Amino acid sequence: MTQSETRAGPRAWIGLAVVTAASVLIAMDNTILFLSLPHITADLGATGPQMLWIQDIYGFLVAGLLITMGTLGDRIGRRRLLMIGAAAFGAASLLAAFSASAEMLIAARGILGVAGAALVPTILGMVRGLFPDPKQRTRAISVLMTCFTLGGALGPLAGGVLLEHFWWGAVFIVAVPVMALVLLTAPLLLTGQEDTRPGRLDLPSVGLSLVSILPITYGVKELASYGPSWTVLVSIVAGGAFTVLFARRQYRLDSPLLDLRLFRSRTFSVSLGALLLGQFAIGGMLFLLPQFFQLVLGETPLRAGLWLLPGTAVFALVAIIVPAVVARVRRDRLLTGALVLAAAGYVQLALAGPGAGHAQLVAAMVVMFAGMAPLVLVVTDLAVAGAPPDRAGAAAAMSSTATEFGIAAGVAALGSVLAAVYTRVLGPLPEGVPAAAGESLARAGDVAGHLPEPVAEQLLATARDAFVTGFNVVAAISAVVALGSAIAVKSLLGGRSASHTRGNG
Repeated sequence: MTQSETRAGPRAWIGLAVVTAASVLIAMDNTILFLSLPHITADLGATGPQMLWIQDIYGFLVAGLLITMGTLGDRIGRRRLLMIGAAAFGAASLLAAFSASAEMLIAARGILGVAGAALVPTILGMVRGLFPDPKQRTRAISVLMTCFTLGGALGPLAGGVLLEHFWWGAVFIVAVPVMALVLLTAPLLLTGQEDTRPGRLDLPSVGLSLVSILPITYGVKELASYGPSWTVLVSIVAGGAFTVLFARRQYRLDSPLLDLRLFRSRTFSVSLGALLLGQFAIGGMLFLLPQFFQLVLGETPLRAGLWLLPGTAVFALVAIIVPAVVARVRRDRLLTGALVLAAAGYVQLALAGPGAGHAQLVAAMVVMFAGMAPLVLVVTDLAVAGAPPDRAGAAAAMSSTATEFGIAAGVAALGSVLAAVYTRVLGPLPEGVPAAAGESLARAGDVAGHLPEPVAEQLLATARDAFVTGFNVVAAISAVVALGSAIAVKSLLGGRSASHTRGNG
């Protein structure tokens, strides 16, 4: 077959546009509630724990079911699972928009999480069939992942705009027409080659995957929010134990839920590890940068979101040129260079003092995102292209899971580091100042509002200095993680040609 015969035509690109719109909404659903929760709470009378479940259950179920859904798509056909997921996502969005109670909204968000888990690896897995030409496939994945990233970044802003003109249910309604479009066009546009992998879905493996991933995800989120506790320890240890049981079962099955033989490819396993560590490093900064803009520089949440947009825009611009670079530069060199560039951004943030301005933070953020874009896109491409066609969904699910876990672990671990440094640098509080001020800069701001002006000003100045010191330490750790990952990639993959991306390394 000639190259012209394998190149995708306009129909494939239109199909990509449709599923890309769906992926944007999936990413937005994880962040669009940030500004909506107060309105939802007031309308539905949600308690504190219910608010947490409304926000978090979506992400929990997406993370917990990615591997299962990736493999299910390989079994029954990715286009079929895409349509099932789109129908469920649209229906659950309507249910969420018109929820009459907090419990009803939690259930709807749970269904959205299951549907989102079905759509993410399915869409990535379908790219292989739609774009058999490697150059076109890399370009298609760049478009898809860039728009997915933009969706997460634009979620809070879109939520703010919708709340200005409509009721809170509008943040869910926007998904309905897009999912309807997917259902109408998928049978006509998404007709590329689709290999399936025969075999039944092993239900005990599905259960083991859930009790492996969900406790770990819950544990790291609790660690980020409330610090170390016995609940965190038990959750992470239990999840780790079930992960071992899950892996042992996969090795014994003829038709496993997750084919661990994919990790025999050194290129695949090292690249996936680099993605995990890269997302760990950036996860802490994505968690702390909005706080820096709001608590240190005094911006509103909406304005803080706007200041974060330049980084996302640079991610999109770099993604445009990544396919051309991939065609000319060995992938081990590109991954190494990307990690070093990201580390340079972290170093700039590590040097940002209490007097740092918006321009310094944005410049560092731009460098950081410029380094992360090639890493995310190249590793995703390697996962989809390096796996056998009948396991493309499972491989895409592993890439997505590495991203989810990396960011969650980064937020938890590096957020805990900042809290520890903050408490240590702040030191003993003056007499009469409530102990809550020692927990975080946000709490110190609340406490300061009830203190006499001289004491309040001194407390806030000291708390800001403590926060910035912790922020610098976290950025320095992120730089070390990125540089260490770059060294590992160079030493383990150095000298491997592009041809090795499809071999077993």
